[in-house]
Amino acid sequence: MKAGLIKTEADYNSTLKRFEVLFDAAIGSPEGDEAEILALLLEDYEAKNFPIAAPDPIEAIKIRMEEMQLKQIDLVEAIGGKSRVSEILNRKRKLTVEMIRNLTASLNLSAEVLIADYPLEK
Repeated sequence: MKAGLIKTEADYNSTLKRFEVLFDAAIGSPEGDEAEILALLLEDYEAKNFPIAAPDPIEAIKIRMEEMQLKQIDLVEAIGGKSRVSEILNRKRKLTVEMIRNLTASLNLSAEVLIADYPLEK
């Protein structure tokens, strides 16, 4: 097994090719162990070089609504009124602390995601 730190894009590409070859290796086999090590190395390199930004609060709400197959009307209790839900989702009004608390509970979203700043539409 030849596994080393991934320092360059060329290292990344060659490690990725090797990982693809070993992907279906049996767990516990030497090839399976090598695949696990390569996966960790690839994950570390990708986290450092291809970070994925967290969605802003409104996008997070919309994503969760889609996952839970909810409509705007389903957020009325958490946000307070159909027009208020529309204003929030259309970025006309900011979330309040009370809304964040309610959405954290009802949508199982992290308060840390919901308190992030986001621009309003004009």
